[in-house]
Amino acid sequence: MIQPNKVKAEAKKKEDENFKFRSYLKGHADEDELDRQFLSLHKELFADYDCSKCRNCCKMYKGSIPAEDIDRDAQYLGITSEEFIATYLEKEEYNMNYQTKHMPCDFSQEDGNCKLGDCKPDSCKKYPYTDQPERLSSLLSVLDTIEICPVAFEIFERLKKKYRFRVRR
Repeated sequence: MIQPNKVKAEAKKKEDENFKFRSYLKGHADEDELDRQFLSLHKELFADYDCSKCRNCCKMYKGSIPAEDIDRDAQYLGITSEEFIATYLEKEEYNMNYQTKHMPCDFSQEDGNCKLGDCKPDSCKKYPYTDQPERLSSLLSVLDTIEICPVAFEIFERLKKKYRFRVRR
């Protein structure tokens, strides 16, 4: 598996190839079969992967906090909802949710764990979404994800082998 600190550079080197593979999948992959392949590789690779040793996702994104989670999250941290918002959050530009004020995420701790524990948002729990359905329709976002998550990068590389994909030079 690629090291977390090298994934962005390696993904950039393969950017053209990855975009061509995405186009290939759009024209050749069966949606249900591709979802099964993503899910299978997700389960296999995450079975032995310790995300707390990477946390590129926490380092390279602001955390997104749904408005309906604010009271619960504030209570978990032992502060009021108003304090929670003032200390950690800003309103997202186009919807009613919030995001952390900083990148890396304000809830990321030095040991790789999240200050919100089990209360962390679903978007964080589900990242990199490689076990979610409808991967065929979200392959552009997968291309973004493989620049951040070593497991997502490896899934895409293994899919290339599965499909016997070769870039024509």
